[in-house]
Amino acid sequence: MSSRPLTDAPPARSTVRSAPGVPVIRGVNWGGLKTLYVKEVRRFFKVQLQTVWAPAITTLLYLVIFTVALGARHAVTLDGRAVPFADFIAPGLIVMGMITNAFANASFSLLVGKIQGTIVDYLMPPLSTAELLAAMVGGAVTRAFCVGGAVWLAMALWPGVNVTPAHPFVALWFGLLGSVFLALVGVLTSIWAEKFDHAAAVQNFVVAPLALLSGTFYSVDLLAPTFRAISHANPFFYIISGFRYGFLGIADSPVLLGGAVILAIDVALGLLCYLLLKRGWKLKN
Repeated sequence: MSSRPLTDAPPARSTVRSAPGVPVIRGVNWGGLKTLYVKEVRRFFKVQLQTVWAPAITTLLYLVIFTVALGARHAVTLDGRAVPFADFIAPGLIVMGMITNAFANASFSLLVGKIQGTIVDYLMPPLSTAELLAAMVGGAVTRAFCVGGAVWLAMALWPGVNVTPAHPFVALWFGLLGSVFLALVGVLTSIWAEKFDHAAAVQNFVVAPLALLSGTFYSVDLLAPTFRAISHANPFFYIISGFRYGFLGIADSPVLLGGAVILAIDVALGLLCYLLLKRGWKLKN
């Protein structure tokens, strides 16, 4: 019996097609995720003099002013060890510049779209909620590390300051945790805010006070017990303390505890951002 087919027709193919409007992308849309991430990075790189180098110079001025005002010989006692004041505040200033710029970048993304009426550019592409959130947070974290690198380089060139990390991986880990934390806060702000004044209010009345009162310029061990307890309730304190440990090898709080607290907060904020974006709260009219 011949094994030749009865007809010369080509092998049958699957004719299953997606309904109109239903995406056919399977798994993660890496192309779309990369495109949105690159868009977020290019947005702040186009004005890098304002978004990267200006914060670096401003942070360096903090270091210069405080070290000149208090004198080069002033030291801070941390865990029983005297640390030069410039070496003490340098890590805190670096990570403070990182986290504030992560917030600034993330809080701008969706807000400008809502104000200018271009929010569909974020909502209509074939991106899942997780991919949209990951791209925005990734862009904010990239800006944070660009600012942190610029500040570190400026301080490394400044005389009288030692910014050689004792535990570089610890410093990178807390820098990442802190940047993701403020990026997620920025995304929440961008979802909630209806005008630039709302985002500026969060920056001026929430982010800035928590950053400045987190032990950047002083050791919380010198505070009265009540204020010390308040400082330990500030999540920014654990970010700065852990990042400082990466440079000095000593900290005024348990490093593992601080890392666990910030990681838990990041997960909780990430879930909240995901749910709000999925529902389209204040984004879809």
